[in-house]
Amino acid sequence: MTEKATKAPSVFRNTAFLRLWTGTTASGLAMWALPFVLGLAVLERSITAVELGVVLAARTAGFVAAVPVAGVLADRHARRAVVFWSCLVAALVTPVIALGMGRSLLLMAVAAAVVGAGQGACRPAFQALVAEVVPESQRQQANAMTTLAIRVTTLVAPSLTALAALITNAQVLLAVTAALWLCAALVPPKGQGRPEQTQVRAGFVADFLDGIHEVRRHPWLLAGLGALTAMIAFGYSATAVLLPVVSRDRYDTEAVLAGATTAYTVGALIGAAVIGRWRPRNAGWVALTGLGLYGLIPLGLLLPVHPVVLIAVYVVAGIGIELFNVPWFTAIQREVDPGKLARVSSLDFLLSYGLAPLGLALIAPALDAFGAGAVLGVCAVICFATAAAAALVPSARGFTSREVTRSS
Repeated sequence: MTEKATKAPSVFRNTAFLRLWTGTTASGLAMWALPFVLGLAVLERSITAVELGVVLAARTAGFVAAVPVAGVLADRHARRAVVFWSCLVAALVTPVIALGMGRSLLLMAVAAAVVGAGQGACRPAFQALVAEVVPESQRQQANAMTTLAIRVTTLVAPSLTALAALITNAQVLLAVTAALWLCAALVPPKGQGRPEQTQVRAGFVADFLDGIHEVRRHPWLLAGLGALTAMIAFGYSATAVLLPVVSRDRYDTEAVLAGATTAYTVGALIGAAVIGRWRPRNAGWVALTGLGLYGLIPLGLLLPVHPVVLIAVYVVAGIGIELFNVPWFTAIQREVDPGKLARVSSLDFLLSYGLAPLGLALIAPALDAFGAGAVLGVCAVICFATAAAAALVPSARGFTSREVTRSS
């Protein structure tokens, strides 16, 4: 079997996408920089470690609370307007966090929650805007370039923050993140279309439930969401907690921790670069195989492998996650009703990333009750099994229900 190679025009010639890509990258850099900036504030003794935990928890709560609301708003109104106001709010409120340092933990926490809400509100709108400004033939490349930017951001944000801290303080760096949010608010283009407004709106809850019904209308989407949620809630959460422990206790060095996390990001960059040009015939099966590869990480942490092998496993898993992400986002943009795209994207973010804190909260008692070996083994099985189960859904083969309909 051969793969189809589509020679679509380069997405870099699409000025609207380049503006959208710039705004998305700026928002991602601001989002990833905040925890490191606040960590530097702890080192400067501007805040305590406990205060850092409270502020980051408040930001996460704001993010999770805003995502479903933003999905409905972005389907009711122009997606560009939702991006503008959400990023503008984050830009205006970020300096308030600096104002509260050393003065008021409550002020910092409330401001962080509002910034988190801005982050959560812009995610579904950004995702839906891709479908408005990028032709279908260019979307896979566009999604690959977006995820490349996100991965580069996660790789360089800590280093850039640490270097900047040599010449300035945390308050100034927070002002820089506010400027990044302002860039994310102003740079993106207007969408080429508006969500459908032919139906009378029955209320927020009814609109949100309508998004759930849209997900259920696509069996491949429902199955993929289940596999992705299980991978993040169990696999990602367990390995995030246990990688530092294994690095310390088995290898007696922090180098394995640093090497593994860097390797995962490098693998993701490779995966995004590959899938940006590759058009596999059975895109859904390739994507779910890539998602299932994450199960290799808990296996690598469970078995007494050489550190080089463990780092290689992280590279493979990083490649796999982008072989999933890019076709996944592209399929959602192609298959979902355009008037419900933001709601479906919000459900995607809510179920996958919103449940991650719950997985992290369950890991500690599970470790105490069953031990690290049992937890890692179960997490590996869950990663493999859920991806395989999702692949058994007929429409999962190509992440489309159209071929199933034709076969019927």
